[in-house]
Amino acid sequence: MDWSRAKNVLICTFLLLNVVLGRQLWNDAQETAGPNLDFTSLDENTQRLMEEKSIQVLAPIPGDTPQLPKLSYTYVHSGKKDDRVQLVKPVDSKLVFTHDSLVEALQPQIRDIDNYQYDPLDVQEEPASGQADAFVLHPLVQGKWPLFNVKLALFYSNQKITGYRKIQVDLQPSDEAKKMLPASKALARLIDSYLPRDAIVKDIRLGYYGQTFNSDSQVAAPVWRFMLDNGQGVYYVQMNGDVISPKTEQTEGS
Repeated sequence: MDWSRAKNVLICTFLLLNVVLGRQLWNDAQETAGPNLDFTSLDENTQRLMEEKSIQVLAPIPGDTPQLPKLSYTYVHSGKKDDRVQLVKPVDSKLVFTHDSLVEALQPQIRDIDNYQYDPLDVQEEPASGQADAFVLHPLVQGKWPLFNVKLALFYSNQKITGYRKIQVDLQPSDEAKKMLPASKALARLIDSYLPRDAIVKDIRLGYYGQTFNSDSQVAAPVWRFMLDNGQGVYYVQMNGDVISPKTEQTEGS
């Protein structure tokens, strides 16, 4: 037996194993510590309140503060929900899918679906069943920011997407762009005055939202959306610090 060659093979094998194990340990550490690294963006008083109220933040706190304008949009179909449209060819549904794969599968039958973003935390409930049986997507403002007021619902049954319901809107930026309130300050405001004890913040996302009125023309403002876990609620914080809770549709000023 060529011991020199066997020794080299063993050394290479152990080196490769160390690389694989090291990468796995790094990934595990990132997944465990990722959200916690963002707590340094919260001041000491906010962190103390979090502990006192047993509030958990499981989502990373974004650090970007882009400049965004307010938005006006018009319902193309008089603000009424369109009837459900059945797909000519049902598409296989997946528990986990990417935006690109969803667009590729459905674009032949929903032409502008590439202008929408999938929202895994939003639901569409049918009045008859009261159950969530649809994937929800939102139209994108400037190709990047979701408009939370408007939904494209993809209905599924027996592991297949069988139809959709879409509200068509025309989007128009309405004024000059202004710098967005940092997500850390918006979160601090919620922790201080709005979030209940034991609240769990599951997702923090930047987009557009506005109270809806009985009119074809609507207005939405840039907001940070804070989604809580287990149906605890959702809060929208505007750039001036005003907070909207859709459960009451009331805006409380700063």
